Amino acid sequence: MASALRLVFSGYGYVGLAAAVFAIMFLALSSLSEFLFFEPYFVLYVSGGREAVFASVIAVSALSSLVIPMNVYRIKMHGGRARKMGGGLAGSILGVSAGACSCGPAGFAIISTFGTVGGIATSFLTVYEIPLRIISIGILGFIYYTTAKSIRRECDIS
Repeated sequence: MASALRLVFSGYGYVGLAAAVFAIMFLALSSLSEFLFFEPYFVLYVSGGREAVFASVIAVSALSSLVIPMNVYRIKMHGGRARKMGGGLAGSILGVSAGACSCGPAGFAIISTFGTVGGIATSFLTVYEIPLRIISIGILGFIYYTTAKSIRRECDIS
């Protein structure tokens, strides 16, 4: 797995893409989960009892920043032919969206405007916020494994 990481991240473009993906995901998820505040001051605050949720935000952001550049590398390696790609990119999008779907109190306020269905969705997301993020981490971990394995096989590296 490390050999695939070295191959992909040997170019500065992929390192920059990974940093940008991490920053965007971390800022977006932290802001939506109400860990990051922009007004009146720029503050990052993790209240007591929410450490696991914050750790899951960091994990989803970090895994996304690994998986997305690796899939971009595979797309460029195949010349954009989608048939050879398999489900790597779709799985990456699914994993990222699963981590973002439980977007905390701001998302709950938006969802609750949809009436009864919104109330059911709000209660579901409130109860299962951490399990949804764990599922997201699992999906991203699996996609990382399969993408690294594909890169190793396709590039004949050991």
